[in-house]
Parts: sequence; structure tokens; C-alpha cells
Amino acid sequence: MTGLVIGGLLGIAIGGLLCLRADSLAAGFITQSVGALALGVAGLWALVSGEAWGALFTNELTPRAGIDGLTGVFLLTFALAACPSLVFASSYVAKTARGRLTGVLTATFLLSLIGVLCARDPLSFLFLWELMTLVPAAIILVGTATESARRTVFTYVAITHLGGAGTWIALLLLAHEGAIGNSTALSEGSTVQAVVAVAAIIGFGTKAGLMPMHAWLPRAHPIAPAPISALMSGVMVAVAVYGLVRVLVDWIGTPPTWIGATVLVLGVLSALGGITYALFQNDLKRLLAYSTVEHLGIVALGLGACLLFRQHGADAWAAFALGAALLHTVNHAVFKALLFLGAGTFERATGGLELDRLGGLLRRMPWSGGAFLVGCLAIAGMPLLNGFASEWLTLRALLQVPAYAGVWDGTLGAVALAALAGTMAVAVLCFVKVIGLVLLGPTRRSGVADAVESPPAMRGALVALAGACFVLGTTPGLLFPLLVGLAPWPVTGDEPSRPGLDLPGTGSLPTVGLLAVVGGLGALLWIARGARRAAPSPSWAGGQRVESPLLWSTAGFSKPLRLVLEAVLRPQREIETTTVGGVVQEVSYEGRVPHLIDVHLYRPVTAGALVAASWARRLQSGRLGTYVGYLIALVVLLLVAVRVGAIG
Repeated sequence: MTGLVIGGLLGIAIGGLLCLRADSLAAGFITQSVGALALGVAGLWALVSGEAWGALFTNELTPRAGIDGLTGVFLLTFALAACPSLVFASSYVAKTARGRLTGVLTATFLLSLIGVLCARDPLSFLFLWELMTLVPAAIILVGTATESARRTVFTYVAITHLGGAGTWIALLLLAHEGAIGNSTALSEGSTVQAVVAVAAIIGFGTKAGLMPMHAWLPRAHPIAPAPISALMSGVMVAVAVYGLVRVLVDWIGTPPTWIGATVLVLGVLSALGGITYALFQNDLKRLLAYSTVEHLGIVALGLGACLLFRQHGADAWAAFALGAALLHTVNHAVFKALLFLGAGTFERATGGLELDRLGGLLRRMPWSGGAFLVGCLAIAGMPLLNGFASEWLTLRALLQVPAYAGVWDGTLGAVALAALAGTMAVAVLCFVKVIGLVLLGPTRRSGVADAVESPPAMRGALVALAGACFVLGTTPGLLFPLLVGLAPWPVTGDEPSRPGLDLPGTGSLPTVGLLAVVGGLGALLWIARGARRAAPSPSWAGGQRVESPLLWSTAGFSKPLRLVLEAVLRPQREIETTTVGGVVQEVSYEGRVPHLIDVHLYRPVTAGALVAASWARRLQSGRLGTYVGYLIALVVLLLVAVRVGAIG
């Protein structure tokens, strides 16, 4: 394993150096991809064999590194998303301005992600955590130096650093108590345990994009280059999940009920809120960013169920829920990387990602469009693909919460179960919209009609990720038992062992038969099709000519749900009528769904902070006399305080 780890790190570093030369830019990204693959193999080795590498966790501030089974899962996740993304970037970034600088920064970003996963001391973890936050901001500014991009990057850095204070508090408190790597150091129900848990939820939850700490995510992810968006939405948020699991599951011991309930509530809010706002987006990458909020909410549901089971002594089901959360983290990284890379391919081919101005790309870009279609089906939870497998396991875990928890916990578990079912339903509607408006139907502008298939490296990366979605979806039983076994407590009882081991992929006859039937039907359809191609047929629109205003739009897909949730979402409409001589000549309509958390939380907080800053600025008058007065007043206050203390 040592050779794989060192070779992987060297591969990424050397790849970054190769990117300094324009003529070796593509080779630099390919070298980085090979390095990421080596680290993924090392992670898989640690997961399967249970063999640890390097140092153990320490509470001292001496830099150390190591890999264990949990780190191995996230290194595997890293490799599954990063390898295709870097191959994609070898063609995508090579055609952009400042591609060399982007390549070097990408290597730095990858090394920071790996460093957070492998750090075994608080100092290294926190340093690399901050580096992981700042490097994507630099990449965005390198690629898009507009005023709006700078404001977005400022928002991203501000929110993640304010929330990141929770990460610092949690890690430093754990180190002070000697609890890093020692789950018995904190007593159950203690104040320190509560502070560490809340700080970790805020710090890691902000980076994961859990609502209401998510405001940076749908702003920053869409404006990054496609490969970086894939790494941010697929890997960086997964690293935040790693931090949550380390602290809440591994290090603070048995948590009180309220901690699990808090994580479950945040999961419900993120899952339902994320997919609801995704449905109303008109920009493809922004829609995918909100979908990241949704799926991190689903991960939080599994993690919250794990904590509740742990508190009530259902250790076997706690391990089952933890395995479901980890499996969904892996699956999300794969299909989200596929979708962001697909969005980058479409943007390169058409010049934009406005959903109402695309259409018909499956016919013009069959390889890229077909892979993107697989990603849409996977993220919507369709059977035989990976999204369905982990969402089904999370549903099974939530279904057991009322049976083991108390009245209030059980009620919350039932609400979470219903929320996950509703989330899956809205996700189907959302990605039916994406498929219909992006891949199917007629083209809606000339640039889309001229789209051609992407270069081999780009479409090869998409096809590889689509294949991974199918493999992970049809054989989840190969990975899931290993994830269940990562629970840091002894698992007794056999409640979840049978459903875990009976999953497809363990060599069972139903799995083999199912794959044989699907493969046989696919082969028969391919043979029957032959060389024929379906000709486009005219659409029927009540006998009138089909024109662009009659085509389906994002508003057409989302309006039924918008009407149902009107009292909650508070949609805004602006209608402007132009009349000449009392006769209406033109009617313009604009509708939008405002983000309630932005309106009612972030805007008032920002306004209050600006007012406070304006008052504080008056203290900096630049006059020496004023500063001397401040100093005299401070001395007088200190003397009064000392005098009052002496009298007391």
C-alpha cells in the first residue's frame, strides 16, 4: 500500500508540474488521473483487507498521515469521481484561457482533498481544510474574472470560513480532551460533547451544503469549470461527510438523542428544500447544484438514523444506516460528476445551459447525451442504477427508526421517511424535466442545432461514469457489507445482516438472471433495430403550427407543484402590458420563486452586519486625539472594574 500511496501523490504532483507547459497540459491532467487511480486502489485495499497504513490518530500537533477503512471509502470515492474528471479536463481545459494555471491549481486542490482524508493530527487537518476551501475560489477567479464571479467567490469564502469556525472549535476541543481517536474520552451528555457536536454540525455541514448553511453552494458550483464543479459537488462535499462521520460517529462516543434528531431534521430540510428549489431552476448547472443539497440531505438522513439507533442500543441497525449513508456518498459522487461533466460538454457544444434554449441533444450528441441520460436516471433513483440502491437502503433504515426509538424520536423518523419518499418523487419530476428539455424534442435555437459530439477524451469520461452507475446499481452487495463493517462498535444481532447480504452483487441467482434478461433484451433490440434510424415525426398542437412559444418550458413542468406550494414558496410574478390606443399590443410575464432562506435569513443578517460595520468604521476617524480618548476611557473602565472587584 505504501507504494500506491506514494506513487499516487507523486503522480498528482508531477501532473501539476507538467501543466506548467502548454504543450504538456493534456499529459499533466492524464498523469494526475493516474495518480488519483493509484490512491483509489490504495483506498479499496484498505477497505477490503482492513489493513491500516501509516500513523494512528493523535491529539498532538505533530504532522502525521495514515489510511484506515473509513479513509479508504473516501479515497475510493475520490478516485471514482476524479479519474474521469481529469481525463475530461485533458481535453476541456486545454481549450480554455489560462489552462496551465488551472491545471496547477487543480493538482493543488486534489492534494488538499487527499490530505484532509489522510491527516492524523488536528494541525494538518485544519491547515489542509482551509487550503481545500481556498483553492477552488482561486480556480473560479482564474477562469471567470467578472464582477459577478468575484461577488460569488466572496460569498463562498465568507460563508465557508464563518461556518468553518465550527470545524476549528470541534477539532481543537477534541484534541484538548484527548478525544481524537478515542471515543471514550468524552462523557455522555457532557457540555463538551454537546459543544463539539454542534460545532461539527455547523462546520462540516456548511461545507457539505446542508440547509440552511448551503447558500454558497448553488452560487459557487455553477460558475466553476465543469471538471472543478464535478470535483466540488462530488468529492469536496464527500470530504465534509467524512468529517461528520469521524466526529459524530467515531470520536464523541454515544451521542445524546438530540444530536441524532438535529442531523435528521437538517437532512429533511436539505433533501426536500434542495430538490424543490432545483425543480424551479432554469440553468442546468444551478439545478445540479441544488440537487447536491438534496443528496447531501439524504446522506444526513442516514447518518441521523445511525445516531438515533446508536443511542437506543440498536447497534446492528445503526451500522446498517451508516453503511447506507456511506454508500449514497459514493453513488452521489459518481452520478453528480457525470452530470456536471455532461453539462460542461453541452455548454461547450451549444454556448449556454439555459434549459428553455436547449433541446434535441440526444440525437446530435448520442454518446454524451446517452451517458447524461443514464446520469439523470441514476440521480432520480431508477432501479438498476446506483442512486436507487442507496436510497432504498436509507428508506429501509428509516423504516426501522420508530420500532427502536421513543415516541418523539420515532415520530421524527416517520416524518423523515415520508420526506425521503416525497424527495424521490419530486426528483423524478425534476429530471424528467431535464431529460425532456435538454435531450429530447426539437432544438430551440440555432446554436443547439449545430451541436456536434464531444472529443474522445470527454465522451470517454462520460461513458465510463455511466458504466460505473450501472455497476454500482446492479452489484451494491459487493460494497455495502464492507461499509456496514466500518461501524466503530461491536455489532450484535442479525437484524440487518440478511438484507445487507442479499443485495444484488453477492453472486445470487436472481442477480445473475436479472442481468442476463436485461442484457438479452438489449441485444435483441439492437439486432432488430439494424441500421435503421427513427425519423422525426411532426408534433400535433391542435391543428396549428408548432412554434417555439408552444413548446414545453421549465415553467410548464414546475407550475403544478408551484401552485400546490404557493403558500410556502411565495412565488413572485411581474406582468407588463403594452397598449396602443387602448388595444393590447404586447404582454410580458416574468415569474420566479425566491429563495426563502436567502430572503428571511441571509439578507437580514447581512444588512445588520453592514450597519454594525458602518458604526464601527466611525471609530477609525484617523484623529490622534480621538484614539487617545479611547485609551483613557479604557484605562478608566479597567480601574473602575478593579475597584468594584476589590470592594466586592
